[in-house]
Amino acid sequence: MSVIISGELKAEVKNLNFYYGDVHALRDINLPIERRKVSALIGPSGCGKTTFLRCFNRMHDLYPHNRYEGKIILHPDNINIILPEIDPIEIRMQISMVFQKPNPFPKSIYENVAYGLRVRGINKRQLLDEKVEKSLRGAALWDEVKDRLHNLAFDLSGGQQQRLCIARALATDPRILLFDEPTSALDPTATSKIEELIVELKNEVTIIIVTHNMQQAARVSDYTAFMYLGEIIEFDKTDKIFTAPSNRLTEEYITGRFG
Repeated sequence: MSVIISGELKAEVKNLNFYYGDVHALRDINLPIERRKVSALIGPSGCGKTTFLRCFNRMHDLYPHNRYEGKIILHPDNINIILPEIDPIEIRMQISMVFQKPNPFPKSIYENVAYGLRVRGINKRQLLDEKVEKSLRGAALWDEVKDRLHNLAFDLSGGQQQRLCIARALATDPRILLFDEPTSALDPTATSKIEELIVELKNEVTIIIVTHNMQQAARVSDYTAFMYLGEIIEFDKTDKIFTAPSNRLTEEYITGRFG
């Protein structure tokens, strides 16, 4: 899989294997992640997309008997972030995740965004105010909520809640932003807003997105990886994957012949 990456690498996956106990879920995955680009993961349900995504912020550490092998190198530090001695809490600050369904905390809009900053020991009001506003602007939500920052986050619509979760993820200045099917629970209008936001956000942060929606991958991503049975079958620039895939399995999946 020799894909020419034109820009600087933000991360590099090398011979990654992952096990749920005795179940070998990911097999020898190698993948370059270009800085300030969107990389999409597509493939049928159960192929390992979300499992792979959650390796990047060590979500699997929350459960016993899970095990990583190989490397996920974060550049420019050249650190293997799946080593046991690397603090997963700090990794989750640097590699934020937005989940399939909006999951705001039972707090105010303001405190949702400030949460990660407070965990880092930042409590100075002026700094919190500045970061909350910047993050909400980054998530294209500021103008809609600036007059009700102290209202409960649950008062927001589903699409607004998801953008609030994006603002919360942005507040800690992550190096990589992970999206796990971020629009699957949203209506078409909210989905369109999130997609536009993802395209804008790549000017500031590197993005990896899992999506079951191939049209979405085609719209928002620069690179696409097709996964099947825990392996990456093909990885290339998105235009190439969707117009002239090199692998027969990729072509069959994209044309709807399986999956």
